[in-house]
Amino acid sequence: MNSIFLRIEDLHKSFGNKEVLKSINFTAQQGHIIGLIGANGAGKTTIMKAILGILSFQGKITINNQEVSINQHQPLQSVGALIEYPGLYPYLTGREQLKLFSIGQNREKKVEDIIKKLRMEHFADQKTKSYSLGMKQKLGVGLALLNNPQFVILDEPMNGLDPKATKELRDLIVQEKKTGTTFLISSHILSELQRIADDVIVIDHGSVVTATTMNELLSANRKFYLLETNNNKLATDILLKNRYQIVNKSILTVAVTKNFSINNLLQLLLSQGIRINDIKQQDGDLEESLLQVLDKEGTKA
Repeated sequence: MNSIFLRIEDLHKSFGNKEVLKSINFTAQQGHIIGLIGANGAGKTTIMKAILGILSFQGKITINNQEVSINQHQPLQSVGALIEYPGLYPYLTGREQLKLFSIGQNREKKVEDIIKKLRMEHFADQKTKSYSLGMKQKLGVGLALLNNPQFVILDEPMNGLDPKATKELRDLIVQEKKTGTTFLISSHILSELQRIADDVIVIDHGSVVTATTMNELLSANRKFYLLETNNNKLATDILLKNRYQIVNKSILTVAVTKNFSINNLLQLLLSQGIRINDIKQQDGDLEESLLQVLDKEGTKA
């Protein structure tokens, strides 16, 4: 079992009279990718800034068994981060900025390696004032990964990236994870998190709604059957009259509910003269799972 690399205990943060983080508790295992999910204003970026000791907070944060605070940054020597948008020097090239922040031994090699890993060769020697959003984002990620950190915090790292660059970054994150690097990633692109995250922390209004593995979150998701018949309109009417839950009428989609039996459904349709041309089972995705979690939380409130 992997060791706990990050531990957050009873984390609170207020700005004036507004409490934005309320008793946050979660851990991150070494070598895992953790997805931090929540709506805008939920508190994700504030959590990341607290971990980095950028702002004061109440509670306890430890990285590799060393405590972090606004006055104690020693544990952050092994941390790389991209928070919000990368702060770049507009009149330096990408390569020059990487050289500026490269530390330790083999500084030149680290710079060349990260340029190749992120496929930045064609713009690394341009001044960053001419960079597109995607180029800036790549350089920001490159700065976070530059010094081979043990722990990497990325806030919306896919912003501005085209599909090819997004896949390349996703593959790089998975590659770095295999070397033991731990990642905490916030992203609104849930389909990308679903592909790479081992664990998920869902934040809503400053509180942890759920902290679980990606597999467990998805396994609790609803399942569906997509049907194609010789008369979808009539089939829909028959199923609705028999209290089946139809979630999409244009593509006849039936939700799997308690005591659901696909055999009973098929027998019902066949008995009414409906011919089944095709049937597919479909699992809900991370977005569906997230909405279910937030709906349950809203019901409790």
